[in-house]
Amino acid sequence: MRQKSRRKISGCDVIVTCFNVAWQATDTTTLDVPVTPERANATFVILCRNSDLDGVIQSVRSVEDRFNRDYGYPYIFLNEEPFDDEFRRRVSVLSSAEMKFGIIPHDHWYAPSWIDEQKAADARKKMEQDNVIYGGSLPYRNMCRFNSGFFFRHPLLQKYRYYWRIEPSVRFHCDIRSDPLLFMQNYNKTYGFTISLYEFQATIPSLWETVKAFARAHPQTLNPDSALGFISDDDGTNYNLCHFWSNFEIADMDFWRGETYMSFFEFLDQAGGFYYERWGDAPVHSIAASLFLPRSSIHFFDDIGYEHPPFTHCPINVQRWANGRCSCNPASSFDYDGYSCLRRWDTM
Repeated sequence: MRQKSRRKISGCDVIVTCFNVAWQATDTTTLDVPVTPERANATFVILCRNSDLDGVIQSVRSVEDRFNRDYGYPYIFLNEEPFDDEFRRRVSVLSSAEMKFGIIPHDHWYAPSWIDEQKAADARKKMEQDNVIYGGSLPYRNMCRFNSGFFFRHPLLQKYRYYWRIEPSVRFHCDIRSDPLLFMQNYNKTYGFTISLYEFQATIPSLWETVKAFARAHPQTLNPDSALGFISDDDGTNYNLCHFWSNFEIADMDFWRGETYMSFFEFLDQAGGFYYERWGDAPVHSIAASLFLPRSSIHFFDDIGYEHPPFTHCPINVQRWANGRCSCNPASSFDYDGYSCLRRWDTM
């Protein structure tokens, strides 16, 4: 239950419920001031295009209804092209929170100069022939590289420490009754997730060998209390393909901006796997978090009911599900599906 608080200022009683104010005036000489919730230094981040408008509307409306109408966290929308007037107009009416619309710098989106374009094109063609998901897509590779190493460097994000990533066409199925961003800040958490699963081996054939090469060159970066057991079953010899599904992530950008992660990303970037293969930001973020952070700073947000087709996380705990007024079916939750990695996380 959300608690009610009562306070009196100059003859005017105010009942404050969930930061929505119901006024009980005993005289008309003074007005009271609504209580403002404490907030983290944080923002939502949505990478999208003008063509994603309907999906963005669904996502923003969902997070507003289930959480942000009580907190007013700002939104930052990023696109490699300018947002058109229709996009801005229709999105801006969805929330009273501040919204900013940014263009991604050219060098943050497109392949770097050291990439052999013919080699990359040949790799895309081969992966497409092999029916690898997004195997033939250059824009998808640009997106994965941007999310791996650049979004947190965008000028619009510089004043923020924490972010909550949202993608078009997602749904939040439960009321979020406490602030997960403030939780991250107050409890020294660095990375938060809702869904974990296995990566497609065909998209990252050389990623783990590249990671091990970095670890050999920089052994001081490995955390002694890491979550290595989540991503490897043999103490690091092989990658078991488990990763946090990064279309939902709440995280501390100070980690991405720090020397360890930046050195790691630049090492991977120089190897070319974002373009010669199809390295995704999900395994890159997950491997970094699992190797360089203490296990205790990674958090599973069990109470956030979240859907990104085709998978849904729905709280299985009956009390959490009921308290959140969840619209999802716990029996359909992906948590312990055979393709989910949550069982591995549970044993950590």
